[in-house]
Amino acid sequence: MNTPELQVNEMVVLRPVTRRILPEVMEAYTEDPESAKAALPWLTDGTEAHRQITDLMIDLEMHKSGETVHFWAIHSKENNSFVGMIGLGDELQLAASAYNLGYWVRQNWRRKGIALSCVDAIFTWLKNRTTQALIEITVHPHNESGLATCRSICERWGGLAISDYVAIEIGGRTIPHILHLVQLDRGDIE
Repeated sequence: MNTPELQVNEMVVLRPVTRRILPEVMEAYTEDPESAKAALPWLTDGTEAHRQITDLMIDLEMHKSGETVHFWAIHSKENNSFVGMIGLGDELQLAASAYNLGYWVRQNWRRKGIALSCVDAIFTWLKNRTTQALIEITVHPHNESGLATCRSICERWGGLAISDYVAIEIGGRTIPHILHLVQLDRGDIE
């Protein structure tokens, strides 16, 4: 099934990722490389990051008509500017999981509830097209804003944090993360 455009709220809309947004993504990366690396921990520093982000955009565009990966660019409804990215990926910690959720919001759009509103739109879309899906969200334990967003997602969608850390391999190093799980079932109350 194709990744659809999703209406979120009066501020933003979700559009399937295409490589055409690469200049805007690179501009956002240049503004705040550390938060980009928190969302995409495999990114390396310097000029190599440009190639890696380019490869990512091409890869995500190729997946937009598949079932295993769904990624969206978040765009402002006011001026169509790039706000961030959010998606359902296939790099999973648990065999029972359907997707992992990842997101990245530009610095000047943070603390406005954008990520949570986008998650609501995506989870509602996903619930309407499947009987059930277990969604993973992994967050580094020092990423306070990421943990706060995960708590909000879990409160809203009946998810939970796993008490033990999960080990995620990043750049040849094992980094502990907190794993949050959200079980979506058709008919869940929003």
